Amino acid sequence: MRIREQYPHDVVRDELRIPLADGTRLFARSWRPAVDEPVPALLEYLPFRSTDRTAQQDAQRHPWYAGHGYASVRVDVRGTGNSEGAPIDAHAEREVLDGVEVVEWLAAQPWCDGTVGMFGLSWGGCTALQVARRAPEPLKAVVAVCASDDRYDDDSYYLGGAVAGAETHAWAAALFASATEPPDPRYAGEDWRAQWLARLEELEPHLHTWLAHPLRDGYWRSECVREDYAAVRAAVLAVGGWHDPRRDTVFRLVEHLGALGTPVRGIVGPWAHQYPDEAAGPPTGFLQETLRWWDQWLKGEDRGVLDDPPLRSWIRGAAPDDATALDGAGRWVADASWPSPQVATTEIGLAQPAAANDAQPLPVRSPQQTGVEAGRLVPIGQPGDLPPDQRAEDGRSLCFDTVPLTGTLEILGRTRLRLRLSCPERRGTVIARLCDVAPDGASSLVTRGALNLLGRHGADRAEPWPAGESGEVEFALAAAGYAFPPGHRLRVALSSAYWPWIWPHPEGAGFAVDAANSALLLPVRDPEPDAAKPPISFAAPEQAEPLEVRALDAGGERRAGRAVARDVAAGLWAIDTDPGLGGARAYPDGLERTEFGRDRYWIQEDDPLSAHARSDWRLRLKRPEPEWDVRVIAVAETGCTAEAFVVENGVKCYDGAELVFERTWRKEIPR
Repeated sequence: MRIREQYPHDVVRDELRIPLADGTRLFARSWRPAVDEPVPALLEYLPFRSTDRTAQQDAQRHPWYAGHGYASVRVDVRGTGNSEGAPIDAHAEREVLDGVEVVEWLAAQPWCDGTVGMFGLSWGGCTALQVARRAPEPLKAVVAVCASDDRYDDDSYYLGGAVAGAETHAWAAALFASATEPPDPRYAGEDWRAQWLARLEELEPHLHTWLAHPLRDGYWRSECVREDYAAVRAAVLAVGGWHDPRRDTVFRLVEHLGALGTPVRGIVGPWAHQYPDEAAGPPTGFLQETLRWWDQWLKGEDRGVLDDPPLRSWIRGAAPDDATALDGAGRWVADASWPSPQVATTEIGLAQPAAANDAQPLPVRSPQQTGVEAGRLVPIGQPGDLPPDQRAEDGRSLCFDTVPLTGTLEILGRTRLRLRLSCPERRGTVIARLCDVAPDGASSLVTRGALNLLGRHGADRAEPWPAGESGEVEFALAAAGYAFPPGHRLRVALSSAYWPWIWPHPEGAGFAVDAANSALLLPVRDPEPDAAKPPISFAAPEQAEPLEVRALDAGGERRAGRAVARDVAAGLWAIDTDPGLGGARAYPDGLERTEFGRDRYWIQEDDPLSAHARSDWRLRLKRPEPEWDVRVIAVAETGCTAEAFVVENGVKCYDGAELVFERTWRKEIPR
């Protein structure tokens, strides 16, 4: 990593208050080049505290952009950080409309030339796309990293129509804890405590709303870019990672925006849920790549981005020694469009030809702990994030293997499964994993997907399965770019449970598969045309000088990233994870921030109603001069009955030794 200390322009940092039409003022930090003429503005817009929680990451890129001739601005969403107002729902219309106002305010400033770009990772990338859908005139370009264009099916809340157990619970718990943090008096002023208490009075756990909308209804379609690609006018650079659950967004944006003539380019690399210049894997000068994008669309300079292929993808190679490695073998490939003419569907029957004639339906009734070695739904580069060798999970599943390959088989895109199955109950979930099986038996996960059988005809409606009857379903696995080596076999592993990724249905009855009438539909890519294409390369990673943040003694708080325990006698399995977002740090402005989280999940092997999740968060913000010391203890638990999810949240907030707020929320939400 190269740390850039000298830029074409000197950089000036300011703190701003951006007024909205309703009188609310949003807190912002800006980094601007020390020049006399106005320049384009870049916006990153998040509900996380810019003065501490994201300060290190902000310092890596905003000054870099400013040094290269852009006014780069980081804004706290209303009701968060040091912005005024009450907290709002995730990616709500109010947040997007505020974002439109911010874009227009930036464009009107004397130091801005009237053009604006938006960028962000995860939440920031999602909001950038949502604001682009509103098409404010000054917004000319967007860079969206690990972002989603579909709030329901591709944003970690639901997977194939099934409740995403671990991520939905843990993300809601983390947002709940984050929403309880106070404004910082150094930036918010003397009335910080009144603002804090007003926020707390308005607080509602996000999970209540998410679970109350199990179908892809108007709640999820609101502010959903996938509903109206034609509304997007800004040029979009979409970036994803093979280890990120939102990678399908890149392929959809390249396909649909490209068909509409909207400038779009996509990059998918071997990354987790991170900016590419921070991630493991092949070195990627991500900031330099985005600078080309900004110069092209905000300054009108020809930086050659239209000569770049619409889609650049890293084709992963096998990692026989370590299935959890982020920096394994592979190569970059280019496709002139998506769908690509180099990719064709190859159908492989699940049943071997010799067995197909007299094959009987094969039962799948997985123990409820199937999925404990799935890894993290949203990996962030922490130890234990990625799934290990899948042989144990394969043993809890029904597996179909191909014969050993005689040559390399390369895939790119979404694998599909067509299954003929029967289900003894009116509801159930089918989980499918595609694995690479080495000659020694090691099983590496390539991709996976799920289907809630209630939503087999569309996630916008629930249709019970005719109990005991058979029928055909087809669904897609997450996109993958992978090269299966010669001598390896492809494995399709089917299970009826996948805890804690997916919350189990109450019955846990499983299903039966007619393998003779079921098939794997592979997006096979022909690598031969690649030889005539120019090689793909990126500059070495580069960032701004890091913020001087000191790590403090954590007091033994940090635990292993992910631990799995089993009580053999009780048939109980437990997963204990560290979200990896906290720690104890001292900032240059004198603030000491301590944040520790813990997510735990339990289930019994034979009881889907035993599924239970709990998250504990402890936060402390402390400054010696002037003296300020606040603490928050937040707890979130999710359990279930046959009829309802049972959600309980609690919080205690302290100003010094004084308990200033305490509340418990408990709600039963019909399943």
